[in-house]
Amino acid sequence: MVHVIHVLIHGRTAQGTIAWIVCMLVVPWIAIPFYWIAGRRRFSGYVRARRAEDRDLRTLHENLHGHLKEFELRPDDAFGRAAEQLGGLPFTKGNDIELLIDGNETFEAIFRAIESAERYLLVNFFIVKNDRIGTKFQQALIGRAKAGVRVFFLFDEIGSHKLPHSYLREMEIAGIECHSFGTNRFWWSRLQINFRNHRKIVVVDGREAFIGGLNVGDEYLGRDEKFGAWRDTHLQLRGPTVQAIQLVFLEDWNWAADARIEDLDWDGDPQPHDEITAILPTGPADPADSWQLVVAEACASARDRLWITSPYFVPDAGVLTALQTAALRGVDVRILLPEKADHLMVWLAAFTFYEEALPYGIRLFRYTAGFLHQKVMLVDDRYGFVGTGNLDNRSFRLNFEITAVTTDRAFISDLREMLEHDFERSREVAMEDFTERNVAFRLACRAARLAAPVL
Repeated sequence: MVHVIHVLIHGRTAQGTIAWIVCMLVVPWIAIPFYWIAGRRRFSGYVRARRAEDRDLRTLHENLHGHLKEFELRPDDAFGRAAEQLGGLPFTKGNDIELLIDGNETFEAIFRAIESAERYLLVNFFIVKNDRIGTKFQQALIGRAKAGVRVFFLFDEIGSHKLPHSYLREMEIAGIECHSFGTNRFWWSRLQINFRNHRKIVVVDGREAFIGGLNVGDEYLGRDEKFGAWRDTHLQLRGPTVQAIQLVFLEDWNWAADARIEDLDWDGDPQPHDEITAILPTGPADPADSWQLVVAEACASARDRLWITSPYFVPDAGVLTALQTAALRGVDVRILLPEKADHLMVWLAAFTFYEEALPYGIRLFRYTAGFLHQKVMLVDDRYGFVGTGNLDNRSFRLNFEITAVTTDRAFISDLREMLEHDFERSREVAMEDFTERNVAFRLACRAARLAAPVL
């Protein structure tokens, strides 16, 4: 009965609340343990830790604004102001953002930056594997640590669950501080394994940073026979926005390591390109479902074009309605998805949304030149987004994500050109791709959709 009351108090929707209660009453031995794993929407442990460190974190935020005051800009439209408020970090001028397309280009840039580190490296990945690129990455970090650079390595304990202890031990012997971003730091949160740190961050000396879709694994370089060519997008950033990324890492490190990192560079380093950029960190410790609101507001504010790429398309009702409304207004709404599946249930569930997307004018495409994993959004020629957030409930509510948004026209033009090339290597889907499949396939898709809240 205690669990039923908890659901009544904390349930997000009427449908979800009813479903949980019915399951708890009918099959409690299954439903109650699963509820503790997947039923909660707020990472309460992280929230408590954030409150406990509130004075220090507030001071960091205030100091960051003080250091970056001369670079901060107030957005001149409602969408920009909403994005800034949801992310909690300012738009700044004086940035240089470089688009990194696919794995070879991305890892070459990251390894060059790591080699140039003189004072410290802040590293956070959702997935790190003990394969060829994973070993090269490990040795690059070890090399800098032995050269006297302070290295802080954070990884998600679920995403990197296959990472052997020996991999970490070798790093620790070299002086690297390693911590997993787990959700079970306290006894009462041992079953909170549904929340994950999906961010990918590298910060070099506070002057250069990387975020985007690529994890550390051979498949991200197209070396997996199952997936073949791997299509992904990453960013290399310089300028005051690096300090914002650094602050996001530090907050995660505070939770994982229960410790502060001192003597970091908080002075912005303005670049001549002078691109306007903001960093949007979102996750289950936010007061609202921030990434979901950003996507919904992008739909509402789009005038001509809304192009989104994501490996997963399992939108909630709010985002789906916003996409439908944008298309009905005449906005060119396109969503680019992979042809191949990496997570079968998510891939199957996406087919059921054809019937709620295509009749409204939403155009869906399947990328056929390999596996598509990038997370990119283009709103008219006004805003370009690149980061880690997907079009699914996990990114909306369960994962810690990080995204960069810019208003720079030249960068947005490059982003549009990149996406146009991706669309050329894709096929546009039709309703028959789902309705003319056999009954078994359609039933599997419907069954997969039932798990949409945790996919």
